[in-house]
Amino acid sequence: MDSFVKALNSYAPLSAACITEVVKIVRSKSIPKHGFLLREGSVPKTVAFVKKGLFSYYYTTEEGNIVIKKFFAEHSFVASTSAMLQKKPSLFNICALEDAEVLEYDFSCFQQLIAKFPDLAMFYINYMERHWIVAKEVLEITAKYQNAKERYLTFQVMYPGLNERLKQHHVASYLGITPTQLSRIRKEL
Repeated sequence: MDSFVKALNSYAPLSAACITEVVKIVRSKSIPKHGFLLREGSVPKTVAFVKKGLFSYYYTTEEGNIVIKKFFAEHSFVASTSAMLQKKPSLFNICALEDAEVLEYDFSCFQQLIAKFPDLAMFYINYMERHWIVAKEVLEITAKYQNAKERYLTFQVMYPGLNERLKQHHVASYLGITPTQLSRIRKEL
C-alpha cells in the first residue's frame, strides 16, 4: 500500500484523512500472465494501480491484428479511462504480459471521495493533465511525424527498461511496424 500512497502523493499531497478514506475503497487483485484486467466490450468500472507486473493496452482490428496503444508497468494507474468516463463499452483490452499484482478501486466510489476531499481532486486534475493532455500530445505527434526508427528511440525514452521485458512483436505492434522492421532498426543502432 505504501507504493500506492506514494504514487498518489506524487501528483498532489494528500491529507491523512483523505488517504484513510481512499485506502478503504482499494482491494488487492492478482492477475496471471495473459489474464485480463479488462476485455474489449466490457464497461469499465475500476482503476488499477500496478504494484507488480506489466500490462498492454490494446485494440484488435477487424482483421485480427493487435495494435498496442500503451504499456503500463509498476507504479502506473491503468484503466480504459474514456470508456469509464462515458460509461460505455471499452474498445480496448488490458492484458497482463507478466504475472501481476494490482490495487484496484471502484471509480464511482473514487468520484464520491473527490467531492469530499479537494486534495484528492487536485491529484485527479494533475494526473489527467500529465497523462491525458501532455503525454498524449507527444504520442500524437510522434505517431504522425516520426519515422519508425525515431518512434523506436522515443519508445526507449518513454519506457526505460521495458525493452528487455517485452517480446519483439509487442514493441513492433506499439510502433506500428512489423517485427522484421524492428529487427532491422535494432541492428542499425
